[in-house]
Amino acid sequence: MIPYGKHVIDEQDIDAVVDVLQNHFLTQGAKVPEFEAAICDYTGATFCTAVNSGTSGLHVACLALGIGEGDHVWTVPNSFAASANCALYCNASVDFVDINPITRNLCPTELERKLNIAQQNNTLPKALVVVHFAGQSCDMLAISALCRPLNIAIIEDAAHALGAQYHGHNVGNCEYSDMAVFSFHPVKSITTAEGGAIVTNQQALHDACQLYAKHGITRDADKLLGEVEGPWYYQQLVLGYNYRLSDLQAALGISQLRRVDSFVEKRRALAKRYLDAFSGLAVKLPEPNSISSSAWHLFMIELTEHDRKTVYEQLHKAGVAVNVHYIPIHCHPYYAALGFKPNDFPNALSFYQNALTLPLYVDLSLEQQDAVIAALRDILK
Repeated sequence: MIPYGKHVIDEQDIDAVVDVLQNHFLTQGAKVPEFEAAICDYTGATFCTAVNSGTSGLHVACLALGIGEGDHVWTVPNSFAASANCALYCNASVDFVDINPITRNLCPTELERKLNIAQQNNTLPKALVVVHFAGQSCDMLAISALCRPLNIAIIEDAAHALGAQYHGHNVGNCEYSDMAVFSFHPVKSITTAEGGAIVTNQQALHDACQLYAKHGITRDADKLLGEVEGPWYYQQLVLGYNYRLSDLQAALGISQLRRVDSFVEKRRALAKRYLDAFSGLAVKLPEPNSISSSAWHLFMIELTEHDRKTVYEQLHKAGVAVNVHYIPIHCHPYYAALGFKPNDFPNALSFYQNALTLPLYVDLSLEQQDAVIAALRDILK
């Protein structure tokens, strides 16, 4: 069975982890700061906080912005639930902005329309979680131009987008956002098994992220209140969480990050083969102009003349483990209970109803990809 996604590990990765097991601290050692510095070097961001998942990173980003009860946070429906749950963790309310059916990313026109209504009703969001779907950056310049004058914070959910570019710069430099959050789940651009990171250019946000991700506890003498009793002394200043990344995971991340550009180039080459192979078929393809800028975390087609369930089942029978990303967040029972209805965001719903995720990962061989192409072409005849 050819999976839709798969991690890639080599001997250098294994050696890096074994070195920590044999010679270093397993947690709270030197590898996490080294990994954070490497992420900053790669993205161009000033500060980084490594955490134990992308979900933790989104939660911490919301906490750092002071999001709480009475605040509104907006995101898109076509994402994993964590993109919205992070606001609910902070007791804020959540709403969604529909996607552009061509880019599959947040639609700036729809955002502008919704912001105008919210401004009239005094219900503007405190933050917007922008999802770079499948690895392609949103139109951050347009989004920033709409949000900045209204003092709306921007969090980039860049879980899919490590290695992607926007206007010639790596996603994560935070030129048009307050923070960006990455995921290092095994099927992402690089992996730390589980893990994530928050990057920002703002010292105050970085300090808050560090605090909330580490129990709310600090040993920093400049931040301690009252008398410092001795060199062992620490204080809990806020209610934080144990979202720390281990040094084992950081060592793997450091090794993987050295190869991220080659990983993304391989994904781009495979994506181009898919685009060429499926041209003229009864499917809607991703934008071809994203070949050189997307990180290509996912390659997704939309069926235009065939039943999705039938095609899905036939591909699995042919040994191709296609997947679907994602059930729109607002369609989950939990969100339905909050009052959302499937047709509230028709573009996201339509995309979901016709979408299939094809296998795409670094170790996908050309022979395997040819088998995927042949199976789909045969089914769609």
